[in-house]
Formats: sequence, structure tokens, C-alpha cells
Amino acid sequence: MRVLITGAASGLGAALTRALRARGDEVLATDLVSTGSTDGGDVDLVLDVTSDEDWALAREQVLTQWGGLDLLVNNAGVAGGGRLDVATIEEWRWITEINLFGVVRGTRTFVPMFKEQRSGHIVNVASLAGLVHPAGMASYNAVKAAVVALTETTGHELAAYDVKASVVCPSYFRTNLLASMQGADTLVAGVVQHLVESAKFTAEDIAASVIAGIDRGEELIVPDYVAQSAYQQKRDHRETYDALMRAQAAKLDRLA
Repeated sequence: MRVLITGAASGLGAALTRALRARGDEVLATDLVSTGSTDGGDVDLVLDVTSDEDWALAREQVLTQWGGLDLLVNNAGVAGGGRLDVATIEEWRWITEINLFGVVRGTRTFVPMFKEQRSGHIVNVASLAGLVHPAGMASYNAVKAAVVALTETTGHELAAYDVKASVVCPSYFRTNLLASMQGADTLVAGVVQHLVESAKFTAEDIAASVIAGIDRGEELIVPDYVAQSAYQQKRDHRETYDALMRAQAAKLDRLA
């Protein structure tokens, strides 16, 4: 399988790169950084997901190297968030440009190729925050929910071309994502840091579940039991879910 992964220098992108290569898939690992000491090894191609020019170069690289693509993994993203009256509009623009429009650009770049091939699979990495929406994380929740919606739309629109679309929604796992976190709300940043550092899962754990979900053709991949439980509670016990979310919001207010 011929695979392009964004954000492949570290975290889930690096874990996916290692796991796919280990089983014999060909992976074009892309990231904003070029070489050096990364979790996944040297990056094959520099790709800023906010750059139309970089995406065009990635498409040309794929055509030159392979003549086509089987799997696009839109994984690159940044951490952000903050309470509604603390997070700035600039923070909203920043996280939207990377976490949402980065996925849009990748999708738009490769959809014509997938249509022409009449095959392919687009996998967008969102978050449990795309399905479950805790207080203090409005911007992150909003862009990840948008990625969920975009992926569903993509799957419907491209079904006639035998192109699949899947969205990945993990809970917190141990990664260096917080290195990218920006924002005025230091209280929320501290809470998120604790959740990441105390998470039960590694990037390798999540990557293994994601690949299994891709192989099964799942449209919604919820790769860990914490995320599965939270999403099930929202679906099946909405009153309890709402009460927990509001209690979490009240706790943030007390800590402020």
C-alpha cells in the first residue's frame, strides 16, 4: 500500500509510519520539519499543511515516486483551547488554519487523483473532542467536530468512485502534542497537560488500533476504550453526560 502521512515526525504520525513500514507498506512521511532527531526518523518530504504550494509539491512527489496513492492520512495538528472569554480570535484562526484547513487542503489535493484511480482511502485524524465536547476547549472541539463532519461528507461524496473515508477519534494519549499548544488560557493548558501525561495509552497503542480500523474499513475509528466509553455515554445516557460536562465546567470556574 502506498501511503502519505502528514505530521509524521513525532507522536501518532511517527507511530503510524513505523507500524505501516514494518508490515511492508510504502510510506511517504511528511512534516513541517525536515530531518533530525524525530520519533519516526528523518522526514521524507517537508510539508506545511497550511501551504497550497507544499501540497502541490507533495502531489507531484507521489506521482513521480509511485504514480498514484492508496492511503492519505491527514494527521498533522496542534493543541489548543481555552475558555470562551479567554481564548483570543487569533488563537481560533491559528488552530482552524492548521487542524481544519490543513485537512481540507490535503483532501482537495488528492481527491482528483483518487477519482481518476477509482480507488483510495482518506483517513483524517480528529479526536474524541470531535464527538464529546468538554468545557474550556471550544476551539479545539469545534475544529475536530468539523473534521468529523468533513470526513463523513467525503465518504458520501466519493462512494461512487470506490474511495473510502475514515475519521479517527482517540482520547488523550502520551505524545508531544503539547509542545505545539498555544493560548492565553494557562489554566486549561495545565489541565490538558495533566491529562496527556497521565494518559493510559501510547502513540503505538493508538496506531495499532487505527491500522486495524483502516483494514476493517471502519468509517468512524474510536481506537481506545476510554474514548469508546465516553462516546457511548453521550449517545446512550445524555442527561448523565450533560451533568458531567457541566460539573467539569464548574470545576474550571472554581480553579480560575
